Amino acid sequence: MTESIVSFPQLNRPAPAFNTKTTHGMRSLNDYKGKWLVLFSHPADFTPVCTTEFMGFAQRAEEFAQLNTELLGLSIDSIHSHIAWVRNIEENFGVEITFPIISDLSMEVAKAYGMIQPGASDTAAVRATFIIDPEGVMRAMVYYPMSNGRSVDEFVRLVKALQTSDANAVATPENWQPGDDVIVPPPATTADAKARLEQGYDYVDWYFSKKSL
Repeated sequence: MTESIVSFPQLNRPAPAFNTKTTHGMRSLNDYKGKWLVLFSHPADFTPVCTTEFMGFAQRAEEFAQLNTELLGLSIDSIHSHIAWVRNIEENFGVEITFPIISDLSMEVAKAYGMIQPGASDTAAVRATFIIDPEGVMRAMVYYPMSNGRSVDEFVRLVKALQTSDANAVATPENWQPGDDVIVPPPATTADAKARLEQGYDYVDWYFSKKSL
């Protein structure tokens, strides 16, 4: 018995292109040029964990927009199923889903992004989340099992961290939050390592220094 081979996109490489039907009409990756994109998949419409996730993303949509970031959902369901589910969420929970949802019945997008994993299901997408930068480059990928919902807070935080790193040529420590100190890149030569102590950073050792922005 041969196992299915799952292909994955690669970090810091162009994200897989797509041109596909959504609840807001056709969408392509190129439509998001100049903006950050959070593309996320869910196993199925009308399922409870997915419903909580979609409400979570919808409730933070304005905050993402302020970060020049668009949201785009996906599952292997029809457009009509998506529309019915979105209407059901608004009727039952009072939450409007304002972002588009890809109808991926062909699984073309799901397979390109490694969302179909035979260990979980051959016909449903796992909870995968991708952060794509304004140049269409894949910057982060996070996969969750079908049984456990994502933390939308983490994706807001991660977009902010990526944007901070890009703007300031720095790294961010564990659980970094805006306003926290950032990590200065380690020196690349022995001379720079020796000089690091005198450069005014919050110095612990030559390879570990922080600064405020």
